[in-house]
Amino acid sequence: MIRKNILVIFGGCSPEHGVSLQSAQSVLEHIDREKYAVTMLGISRNGKWYRYDGPVSEISSGRWQDRRWCTPAAILPDRGEGALALFHDTAVERVKIDAALPILHGKNGEDGTVQGLLELAGIPCIGCGVLSSALCMDKARSHLLAEAGGVPCAKGFTIERDFNAESLLSAAKELGYPLFVKPLRAGSSFGISRVSAPEHLLNAVSAALEYDDNVIIEQAIDGVELGCAVIGSGTLITGEVDEIELSGGFFDFEEKYTLKSSRVHVPARISNEKALEVKETAKRVYRVMGCSGFARVDMFLTKDGEIYFNEVNTIPGFTVHSRFPGMMAAAGMDFASVLERIIEEGLKCSVK
Repeated sequence: MIRKNILVIFGGCSPEHGVSLQSAQSVLEHIDREKYAVTMLGISRNGKWYRYDGPVSEISSGRWQDRRWCTPAAILPDRGEGALALFHDTAVERVKIDAALPILHGKNGEDGTVQGLLELAGIPCIGCGVLSSALCMDKARSHLLAEAGGVPCAKGFTIERDFNAESLLSAAKELGYPLFVKPLRAGSSFGISRVSAPEHLLNAVSAALEYDDNVIIEQAIDGVELGCAVIGSGTLITGEVDEIELSGGFFDFEEKYTLKSSRVHVPARISNEKALEVKETAKRVYRVMGCSGFARVDMFLTKDGEIYFNEVNTIPGFTVHSRFPGMMAAAGMDFASVLERIIEEGLKCSVK
């Protein structure tokens, strides 16, 4: 049997570069090499692309950029090629690619940019495509779509870099404290602040503007945060719902990747009936956003039992300790099986 060649893309020039390296190492350690050939493509923090031939164990530390293991590379946009070009000193080599799995978090990777390049090249993308990736990265537009699909969201508004401070303070007062200030298009909780009083608002906006030119300000929903892993394009399957237990504050970058004072419960500590409702809500959001392949849908559950949409992560964390594989494991699907399922989903989706 000729193995399909899967291009795994990692790194990227976003603040989530390091997270991508950890996820990619876990993915590469669990892909079935007897079933799939794997080509590794690393992107440096400053946006240089390299085919990587070194040990998988050197990726998460950042040592993968050693010149011994790297060859300058680029995905060819020529649809007749479907290939990765390797730029050797005296020649250009073309490597045929059957499908690509971007393990890139945040801007310039999770937002539809790389997905668009793959579509131009005629290479099937394993995971969400251009439109759903771009929409889910935009917190304001994804909320509008979720509400159009019948799923409520926190009330909020957006501002641009040249905002008027007086108007902002007035709008925030009308919205009510506490509230959250977030970059419109960023992940891993970078630049997010929980603001409990107006005197802290402008500093929070400044912090968010370090990651994006637009900022969203939202009501804080009084409830627990739940997540649901979804896999598929036609028939959808879900993992078990998970629950974030916080000792204080919110699920920021440090808590997400260290669980210093937080816990993740999977299955969530909710009734079977409510868990089923959360899963159906996740699938509805997934459909509304046009997602495919896989994604994690995050929601809030209030004390009154209402479910509010928060966001969709189209390329969630993929370490062995990450929430997405944890939810699927709780539903009986181990890491290697998850990867095989999403790869096969991607291979079925030909680029038109």
